[in-house]
Amino acid sequence: MRCKTLTAAAVVLLIMTAGCSTLERVVYRPDINQGNYLVANDVAKIHTGMTQQQVAYTLGTPMMHDPFGKNVWYYVFRQELSREPVKQQTLTLTFDQNGTLTNIDNKPALNKTKVNLLFIQGPPLF
Repeated sequence: MRCKTLTAAAVVLLIMTAGCSTLERVVYRPDINQGNYLVANDVAKIHTGMTQQQVAYTLGTPMMHDPFGKNVWYYVFRQELSREPVKQQTLTLTFDQNGTLTNIDNKPALNKTKVNLLFIQGPPLF
């Protein structure tokens, strides 16, 4: 009788603790990359006075346009690595009515000394 009680208690204890784990890293979390991947060398080629066609040729099509017009382009790259905080790089380009680049907003700036992307923290896209 005592053996059956111990066996039943062990089975119940095993079932109750089967879902518990102290190893958080066992669960696979894939890296998620979204948006326009910007390289410092390509961003360095952009300067005021360029046309929209020249910018699109250099950086590709923007991820977002200004919803109230076509004068502001947003190049957004968002990266979520498995165990790190979300990082976001945003490059905002403003054009005048003629389609000429007038303002480049990239804080902090991508520079050629960095091998990979330099990210800035930003608000969620959603």
